[in-house]
Amino acid sequence: MRRALPALLVYAGVRALGIAVLAVWGYCTGKSPHQLLSARWDSLWYARIAEDGYGYTLHLPGGKVHSDLAFFPLLPWLERGLSAVFPLSAGDAGLVVSAVSSLLAAWAVFLIGERLYGRRAGVALVALWAALPVGIVQSMAYSESLFTALAAWSLYAVLTGRWVWAGSFAALAGLTRPVGAAVVLAVWLGVLVALRQGKGHGERGEGEGARPAPRMLLGAVLAPLGWLAYFAWVGVRTGGPTGYLDVQGGWGNGFDGGLAFGSFVAQRLFGPAFAAGLGLLVGVGLVLWLYAACVRQRQPLPLLGYAGAVLLLALTAKGYFGSKPRLMMPAFPLLLPLAVAAARARPVRAVLTVSTVVLVSAVYGAFWLNGSGPP
Repeated sequence: MRRALPALLVYAGVRALGIAVLAVWGYCTGKSPHQLLSARWDSLWYARIAEDGYGYTLHLPGGKVHSDLAFFPLLPWLERGLSAVFPLSAGDAGLVVSAVSSLLAAWAVFLIGERLYGRRAGVALVALWAALPVGIVQSMAYSESLFTALAAWSLYAVLTGRWVWAGSFAALAGLTRPVGAAVVLAVWLGVLVALRQGKGHGERGEGEGARPAPRMLLGAVLAPLGWLAYFAWVGVRTGGPTGYLDVQGGWGNGFDGGLAFGSFVAQRLFGPAFAAGLGLLVGVGLVLWLYAACVRQRQPLPLLGYAGAVLLLALTAKGYFGSKPRLMMPAFPLLLPLAVAAARARPVRAVLTVSTVVLVSAVYGAFWLNGSGPP
């Protein structure tokens, strides 16, 4: 904790600035920052599940059917638990979960960056993750902060050979978001790498007194249990093995290899919204370039597998395309090349560059959250 304290202070400062800018923006536009953070879009669905359980379905014109079964249960469980203990509404409990989870996520993100590339890179990685253009979501009653915390701690446990912890965190991540499958992949890749390197005999993979191989196998078995359990429960509830996919289909979501997203970009490139289409194309190119940089950086295979799976699931899914930046937010290993560059730069230059990014992110986050569509 002492090593991570500077990174946590940086993270808290970045997020405090984002909330402050949102509050000023709300004062000027007459919108409540508290409502924007806790009582709009997905936050309302999570709060309803926390208060009433599953079972709410909304039938929309055009044939779409929005069922609350699309939302994984860990966040509403925590909201319900906090509301039962403290005088908090479900939405406010969600804000507490996100605030605590985001700090825990920043802690694990720092430890991963520090372990791989040094302390300065760890601090820079936390600052960059906090300053993502969609970083304001980390302060919302959404599940991204909770998921990223569980995913990051699972990845750190994989890198340090703590297999039961890795599998346990992965199982909880699988109860948080469908992209929990990416964390399962990371754990399994970590096991394969450890076995290939002859480290299957130890819990930590190094040193004397290591635990026997069954702990590694236990971690691998635990990892997918949360994800599989929710898919199976939805299947039983809906009466079919593809129940969860059918629920997502009712929302207009699903996976088509990126055809719908490609068509969405093309319509803008060849229509009146050319600038928006070009911006989307540049954004996708930047994300793919960052992933290629991660590969050239020779990041550990579990990190590459995790970030690659998050990107693949985000870019090949159809649905509301405005949410794609949010869906990619947990892929923090993509920022490691930039964090290493910032750590190697002159301190003044690094601070000025990151500070500029932080300020732009705060303004953009307030603008984005005040828009008409969900983030």
